[in-house]
Amino acid sequence: ILSLFFSGCIVVYRFDFYRKDRPMRRKGLSFRQKKKLISASLMKEIWSYVFITLAATVLAFVIIFCVGMRTSVIGVSMEPVLYNGQEILVNRFIYRVVAPKVGDVVVFLPNGNENTHYYVKRVVATSGDTVQIKNGKLYVNDLLYKDVEYDKIEDAGIAENPVTLGMNEFFTLGDNINNSEDSRSGNIGAVSRKNIIGKVWFHMAAGDSPVGLME
Repeated sequence: ILSLFFSGCIVVYRFDFYRKDRPMRRKGLSFRQKKKLISASLMKEIWSYVFITLAATVLAFVIIFCVGMRTSVIGVSMEPVLYNGQEILVNRFIYRVVAPKVGDVVVFLPNGNENTHYYVKRVVATSGDTVQIKNGKLYVNDLLYKDVEYDKIEDAGIAENPVTLGMNEFFTLGDNINNSEDSRSGNIGAVSRKNIIGKVWFHMAAGDSPVGLME
């Protein structure tokens, strides 16, 4: 759709430009000269259209690849921010430039397992941080985590003891923390940057969540 839109806009402009600015036909030109002039102009327009179409197609592909990946949330672990089955758009380019930061909602494959569904969780700690869950509360670097108001955490998992993240490792949790399989699970643990697909930046409407940018 983006390709056709870009191509259409540019071709309309070029057609209008051609009509206004092409030279006036000279009187007295032979049939052969007229045919040559028309053929050259026509071929130029054809090649211009082909080039514009290809350029628009490449541009559309780049845009879709970078920020247009579409997937769905599986499960209730991110409620009430994201609901089961809710469609989201993922920016696959951003983490090639910058590292995930605390508060980002990311899509990843646990341990790089391509045979499982995408996991959607929120980053609560990054490289070098130490995470621990004590008395049902989350602490990062011995400070109470306040970015998300969690219910009392029933299962601390591996974070019952301090977990220090290595280089390019991230600790993720679901906002609906007592109904979430996340970095507390020994099967998932800290998420490696190489296994993060991208950042959720937009979501469709579902439940009490309207269409909009990801918080």
